[in-house]
Amino acid sequence: MTGTVPGVAATGTGWPDEFVARYVAAGVWGDRTLGGLPREWARRAPRDPALVSGAERIDYSDLDRRVDEMAAGLLRRGIGAGDAVVLHLPNVPEFVVVLFALARIGALPVLVLPAHRRAEVSHVAAVSGAVAYVVPDRHEGFDYRSLATEVRADVPHLREVLVVGDPGEHGALDEVPVPGAGPVPDAARSEDVALLLMSGGTTGRPKLIPRTHRDYVYNAEATAEVCGLTSADVTLSVLPIGHNLPLACPGVIGTMAVGGTVVLARAGSPETAFELIEREGVTFAAVVPPLARLWVEAATAGGAPRGLRSLMVGGARCDRALAASIGPALGCRLIQSFGMAEGLLTHTRPEDGDELVVGTQGRPLSPLDEIRVLGPDGTPVPAGEVGELWTRGPYTIRGYHRAPEYNALAFDAEGFYRTGDLVRVLPSGHLVVEGRVKEVVNRGGENVSETELEEQLLEHPDVVRAAVFGLPDPDLGEIVCAALVLAGGVGKPPRAKDVAAFLRTRGLARFKHPDRLFIVDDLPLTAVGKVDKKALARTVTPT
Repeated sequence: MTGTVPGVAATGTGWPDEFVARYVAAGVWGDRTLGGLPREWARRAPRDPALVSGAERIDYSDLDRRVDEMAAGLLRRGIGAGDAVVLHLPNVPEFVVVLFALARIGALPVLVLPAHRRAEVSHVAAVSGAVAYVVPDRHEGFDYRSLATEVRADVPHLREVLVVGDPGEHGALDEVPVPGAGPVPDAARSEDVALLLMSGGTTGRPKLIPRTHRDYVYNAEATAEVCGLTSADVTLSVLPIGHNLPLACPGVIGTMAVGGTVVLARAGSPETAFELIEREGVTFAAVVPPLARLWVEAATAGGAPRGLRSLMVGGARCDRALAASIGPALGCRLIQSFGMAEGLLTHTRPEDGDELVVGTQGRPLSPLDEIRVLGPDGTPVPAGEVGELWTRGPYTIRGYHRAPEYNALAFDAEGFYRTGDLVRVLPSGHLVVEGRVKEVVNRGGENVSETELEEQLLEHPDVVRAAVFGLPDPDLGEIVCAALVLAGGVGKPPRAKDVAAFLRTRGLARFKHPDRLFIVDDLPLTAVGKVDKKALARTVTPT
């Protein structure tokens, strides 16, 4: 099921007119924008707490004021409608303020994660046409100002760097806002692209995912409703909020949409998270399976924090044993979540029985979500059998940003997106995720493109062939493994730490480095001449 994608523009937002009419008529698409949301929230409950970060507490009125002042300052610096800005911040209030300010002036936030480095950031800055780059001074021991200098050298159209904290040679973000600026008009339309998310990547470098204002507002608000969030809820954000899950599933945006409070955490360790849950009255949190396991172990050993009502686990499949342990250990309700930054989300519901909560990844978020489960020949598999998941709907993209060749492979002629995930569907409509057909390793919720890492490894002077694959791991779900064929005459084979040092010089994010390295004489091939990674995983031994 491949072919052209009718109506998809360079930005990948081309829903055909009949689908636009369908989603508008159903009430899932309106005329609201991300930039307009803080204004709505401030009118609704101006003095209610919106954000908590350490000792800093920001109410909804103050948030809207800060967004206006930042928006005015960005406009004064020549950043306006249509301009892309790379946003590379950890979980700090400035992330939220800049995100909404950019949306308000019609600019385009490009979200990258704290772990990303020069290779990823320079690529997305170039592809997006970014004119500015927002970073912290330092985070977890890493100097982002030096990274920004390198990225700016790589990307000529990147005009300026704005830094949270000590700016060094760059500009200071705290000098951008215009105090007392007053309301800045919303320059965006609901059908415009609101932001660009990074894909985990399955073929080479990561792709950019264009999410529109109307689809992303729906994404956040519908997820908050499914999760049962209300204005009384307090959400703990421990995952980097540049991720789709902690940003809008329901995340920061969904929590604020119902009038709740978001507590930003710099780390997700049990020590940090449990203290914040108790101190701030946290009722809801979202984590990836490896972090859920740490929380369960800590709670079992030392007691669970009081007050947590629901824990969403997503980003990777939660195995059954871990899922079954969460409720008893943490004293809360588990919500299993499955999805992708490209769109489709599934969740278990509060009304689901224990078997569905523990054993499935939930039902699609929207009644307008369409799914097909197909066999290798592109035809539907019998009900209940495993096949590849294809989907389309009101918050699933119709194409990646400026990637027409890849779009022809990832989307069919009817606009269905090929997820690469293997699933089976129960009679209740719940999905059980069984694996993937894509060449990607899900390492603790972070997708590592096998192709991208192979391309980087082949740049090493001693490597002539490389194959990257995943192996099961009880803590991370999967670990990243690399099998290398070395050039003739190489003396002492490179060790894992040598390869890691080489990849650091190439600016590759640390989570993409191989956890295990294997030196092999040759790579096994399938009957059609492709590397047989299943056979490789069965036969390799660690160096």
